[in-house]
Amino acid sequence: MRLNEAGEIARRCWEDIPHHFPFVELDAFVIMPNHVHGVIVIQGRGEKSFAPTSAPTFAPTIATTSTAQSPSRTIGSIVRGFKIGVTKWFRANTDLYSIWQRGYYEHIIRDDTELTAIREYIVGNPARWEDDENNPTLLNNRTE
Repeated sequence: MRLNEAGEIARRCWEDIPHHFPFVELDAFVIMPNHVHGVIVIQGRGEKSFAPTSAPTFAPTIATTSTAQSPSRTIGSIVRGFKIGVTKWFRANTDLYSIWQRGYYEHIIRDDTELTAIREYIVGNPARWEDDENNPTLLNNRTE
């Protein structure tokens, strides 16, 4: 799946997360036409803490300087920063104002087996787009 300009902005914002949250590592992720899936690894909590995150609807980014420090070490502050960044780009470059649904989905990954399964799900997500219940093409066909 090839990303458009907005998708590229979202990808860059996602990849910039560790610059704004130095205690974070990124794992598998994919930018979909109307949502994002990704695994965020939060350091400094004993063992690595893996948190797959799905941010439905579009858009990410973080603070405005590369030296910005996170006020919080939570998944919520990380996702919020990503969404803010993407939202700023959309508002400056499109006529869209509201681009995210409220909240996001998170799940703590407990072991390597679960991590492997989630990575496979994320990487395989684009191949399932044609059948995705949130694919606008399918939604439009149902209402016609």
